[in-house]
Amino acid sequence: MKAIIMAGGEGSRLRPLTCGIPKPMVPVMNRPIMTSIIDLLRKHNFTDIGVTLQYMPEVISDYFSNGSEYDINLKYFIEETPLGTAGSVKNAEQFLDEPFMVISGDALTDFNLTEAMAFHKKQGAMATLVLTKVPCPLEYGVVITSAGGQIKQFLEKPSWGEVFSDTVNTGIYILEPQVLDYIPAGQKFDFSKDLFPLLLNEGKPLFGVVLDGYWCDIGDLRQYLQSHYDFLSGAVNLTLPEKEIMPGVYAGREVNIDDTAIISGPVLLGDGATIGKGVKIDQYTVIGPGCTIQDGASIKRSVLWNNVFIAPGVNLRGVVLASRVQVQSGSSIYEGAVIGNDTVIKERCVVNPDIKLWPHKMVETGSVVRESMVWGSRAPRRIFGLEGVSGIANVEITPELAARVAAAFADALGAKPRICLSSDVYLSSKLIRDALNCGLRSAGAQVCQLTDGVTPVHRYGVRQLKCAGGMHVRISPRQPGAVNIVFTNQNGGNISRSVERKVENLLAREDFKRAGFDQITEARLVPEIADNYLQFLLQSVDKKAIREKGLSIATIYDPDCSGQFLKPLCRELNISLHRLTLNGPVRLPLNWSKYREMTSQVAAAVTGQGLSMGLIMDSGADHLALIDNRGRTVQDNLLVSLMALLILRSRGNAVVVPVTAPRAVDLLAEKFGARVIRTKTAVQDFYEKLVYQDSLSNNEPASQISQALLHFDALATVIKIAEYVSVKKTDLAGLVDEIPAFFMENRATAVPWATKGTVIRSLIEEMESQGNLELLDGVKVYHPEGWALVLPDPEEPVCRVFSEGSTMEIAESLADFYIDKINKIVGPVDKTG
Repeated sequence: MKAIIMAGGEGSRLRPLTCGIPKPMVPVMNRPIMTSIIDLLRKHNFTDIGVTLQYMPEVISDYFSNGSEYDINLKYFIEETPLGTAGSVKNAEQFLDEPFMVISGDALTDFNLTEAMAFHKKQGAMATLVLTKVPCPLEYGVVITSAGGQIKQFLEKPSWGEVFSDTVNTGIYILEPQVLDYIPAGQKFDFSKDLFPLLLNEGKPLFGVVLDGYWCDIGDLRQYLQSHYDFLSGAVNLTLPEKEIMPGVYAGREVNIDDTAIISGPVLLGDGATIGKGVKIDQYTVIGPGCTIQDGASIKRSVLWNNVFIAPGVNLRGVVLASRVQVQSGSSIYEGAVIGNDTVIKERCVVNPDIKLWPHKMVETGSVVRESMVWGSRAPRRIFGLEGVSGIANVEITPELAARVAAAFADALGAKPRICLSSDVYLSSKLIRDALNCGLRSAGAQVCQLTDGVTPVHRYGVRQLKCAGGMHVRISPRQPGAVNIVFTNQNGGNISRSVERKVENLLAREDFKRAGFDQITEARLVPEIADNYLQFLLQSVDKKAIREKGLSIATIYDPDCSGQFLKPLCRELNISLHRLTLNGPVRLPLNWSKYREMTSQVAAAVTGQGLSMGLIMDSGADHLALIDNRGRTVQDNLLVSLMALLILRSRGNAVVVPVTAPRAVDLLAEKFGARVIRTKTAVQDFYEKLVYQDSLSNNEPASQISQALLHFDALATVIKIAEYVSVKKTDLAGLVDEIPAFFMENRATAVPWATKGTVIRSLIEEMESQGNLELLDGVKVYHPEGWALVLPDPEEPVCRVFSEGSTMEIAESLADFYIDKINKIVGPVDKTG
């Protein structure tokens, strides 16, 4: 038998879900709505099916092709201009040479179509309308029939005063071919408004059959969600191809569910979905193919399309997320909200009930969304953060984005630049590195690729290979599951903000050069740089003194990454490493905050076993915490002060520290008759000043320590401290004792992006009359017993307050004072958004 599926609808009432696809392609239970209609038609022996198309026709025809996958024959009829429901069927007239069924491609039903065909033939009807009973008929065409089913009257979308029946038109019809003679060709003509009233007036045999079963035309977003609830509750008599893996939980192929996840059926999990630790998925939830639900997320009565990414701690309540939406850590989206495809909800956001976000939007960290977003992306032009470009691997930082960023960077460095490329050992980092390789070479760059390593090796490689710059991909030291692309200049330092802006502008305009087919070069592998780096470090210290000292160090480090350099260094220097087993269920790689939590474990080993010291080093050898032989932790500003002491003791006449460093550094400098050079907190500014100061010391004695190495190379810091305690025949505790005591506090308070400038201006206006104001970076105010620095955060909608006092109470009091000032300036502005 033959049928016509009407699939030309835009689905405007389903926006933003239909912004990029026609309504019949909107997924219900993880497959396009039209798929269920095809399955129903085939079940009732309709195998020759025409499809009328108008809006985005290729999307439908490309997906369903000729219908062979569904054991049917499909033929498409495209309207150049909208012809209405009846006009679109008239457009397929040559195909319709026998009684045929007309059905909408964007409804969900399980009607017995065989029963309807039998009724049509029995009554000898020219047209039969399939009817159903609904409790509220106001949004439908109401139909009244005689006892035998002959139609007596129509009324389109009546008011309550006009309602004369609860029997409505479902948009499913059985028609004889001669009906098409009543439809004018090439003009707009509808079944319910034009054709059926015409046939009724002419007394043609027009019948209606009321069928039992489920029917929903999915006319709006509320009905869209409800159709999923109905399907999952068993109200729809259609089968799912997925297998029931536990009571009420249906799962596709290659679904990965952690043992600690709690899933309460009915729930559908699409092919390749990943459900993390402690995830809670409540009943009436549909998870699309390829979705990733990370640890601790909670989802209730929600529908997620394909490849949605849900970060740890996210809460979803009765929402619809279209394809490739990303919801980042700690965010919540509430009932009735609908998020269009490729939208990014950043960390700690709240999306209020019934909000609609159109595709390709970005909601910034900490925002509260109270109004729907149709126009404007709210996406920042700036992609560079505190140190390079960071994001969740293969979600925010994709190979496609990486290739484009690399091409823009190569163009920013000039014609055919030589660029050093490297990554750490982890597969996600290497994936992005390989994409960077393609992007760099596509722009004509000469790529020098190092073996898997750590950031300090990359910085060394850039200098040794005389490159114009470099790119190093590492696991983010700050954000779990993320990668960080570090961009370096010819000195191995981080590129300047001006170069970052140039890259961002080229990227935004897609205006970067492409090399000709004969200008693309092979990447050159440079494996010797790693060994050269180790020799460089060993040649910079007194190996004999260290070997004789025979130091023993309790350690926690990443054996596959930083460990591949730390172990051979210590072996050459006769340093005994006591690597500790990580407490609890820990999986590498870890971000730096997790490493910092392990200081007490290392301190206990140092004091309990009588070891020389302890150290904790992150995967990239970028971050370091030390534990002295008395069990005291040396990190953050105490480590900065220790480095300053080492530099001053090696006859340095100036020490470079960030503006946040404690006054202890000034007291040490006074003791040694040296200067303190303070810099902005930005990595670029700090590294540049360190390198410049090192260049002034090139003619100093060989014992002069490189300040850039101490601050940006954890491996170099460890062996330089080992050298000092060995040569001076002292210990780390003795060095720490030389540092004057200091008391510091570090706080943060939420400040909307648009209000940060107001905060800084207001503080300057209020405090400048009191003097003792410094504007090197943020606003630093000196008080008789301490100082406070207010610094806008470059990556989050917060301002940070650093304070130092002569006592801890004063430091805390200063922090409280400026936090309160900031809050009063922000005033009525919503601090979360």
